Amino acid sequence: MSKFPFPTRRWLFGLILVLVALFLGRGLILGTAATTVRADRRAITETVISSGRVATPDRVMVGSELVGRLLRLSVEEGDRVAAGQVLAELDDAEQRAAVAQSARGVDEAEARLAELAQVSRPVAEQNLLQAEAGLAQATAEHARVKAMTDAGFINQSRLDEARRALDGARAARDGAQAQARGNRPDGVEVRLAQARLAQAHAALALARARQAKMVLRAPVSGLLVRKAVEAGDTVSQGKVLFEIAAAGQTEIVLQVDEKNLGRLAPGQVASVLADAYPGQPFQAAIFHIAPAVDAAKGSVEVKLRVPEPPAFLRADMTVSVEIVVGRREGALTLPVGALREVTSPKPWVLVAEGGRALRRDVQLGLRGTGVVEVRAGLKGGERVILPESGAEPGDRVRD
Repeated sequence: MSKFPFPTRRWLFGLILVLVALFLGRGLILGTAATTVRADRRAITETVISSGRVATPDRVMVGSELVGRLLRLSVEEGDRVAAGQVLAELDDAEQRAAVAQSARGVDEAEARLAELAQVSRPVAEQNLLQAEAGLAQATAEHARVKAMTDAGFINQSRLDEARRALDGARAARDGAQAQARGNRPDGVEVRLAQARLAQAHAALALARARQAKMVLRAPVSGLLVRKAVEAGDTVSQGKVLFEIAAAGQTEIVLQVDEKNLGRLAPGQVASVLADAYPGQPFQAAIFHIAPAVDAAKGSVEVKLRVPEPPAFLRADMTVSVEIVVGRREGALTLPVGALREVTSPKPWVLVAEGGRALRRDVQLGLRGTGVVEVRAGLKGGERVILPESGAEPGDRVRD
């Protein structure tokens, strides 16, 4: 026999049916339970993130123009060098000997020029005076003998002898004149001596220049990033021995995805982190955007200038860069996850209004970290239904 009478069992069964119906119809009557977020106003910052490397304006390669044995090194990798600073010295014994030999050549040429001025020129002038006097005497003697010959006092042979003496005196005078002219300041002998002196000075300058090349100096100020030689090595002509990162404004070179090209502009500020020093950010600013896109990489080269580079920064160091491409105070924002079809040309949201889920097309603006600016389609304070709630446009919804 049943514990409960039949009317009682029927009543309980009916009660259960009512409760199940109420439970199943709750969603239809009250609506789908929806998780919502409120559109509110806040400051939003949009950034473009990329990675790159630290670069210096120029890399200068230093080598030797001559072959030689390296005697001394004055620098090590990582040293900062000034323009003209000695980097290394080669054995210059041969060049010193050449300088000494050329210097003796200069002394000899100077002595020859002095000899012309102090000895040869006075002697030549004196010889000229004597030759002119001899010519005058021979001329007078020839005239006297000719007169006597014409008068018949002496024979023709004596006149011929006087004429020969006159010719010899005239030749001696001409030779003395030529010698005197050559030894004068504008004469050929002096010009030849001056040319030899200039040639000797040029040879000395060449020898000294070759000797100077045995000392390797920094052509620019900067950081010595590579040293490819040690003391005692024999260096060959043209071999790169040192590499200097020239001093100047520190730069950062990035390869930014071309999809971000429209957001970039010179002057935009970036926060930079070196991978080796993640806790020490520093500032940089864009100063150059390449005019062409690298088709193979799908990227564009962007250069940033670092106004105050930290002491730890090194050439070719890997860095992460976050460029601020937009900032707005009091922007109406939503979490990115509240948007539907966010990557399409017409993104939209579901707004909880009057107990129903209503579709709204929205116009987006800046995109920050996890949030996005809504420029049109929403008002501040409106509640937006998250996609994971499962609500569709037109559904009844409840919080």
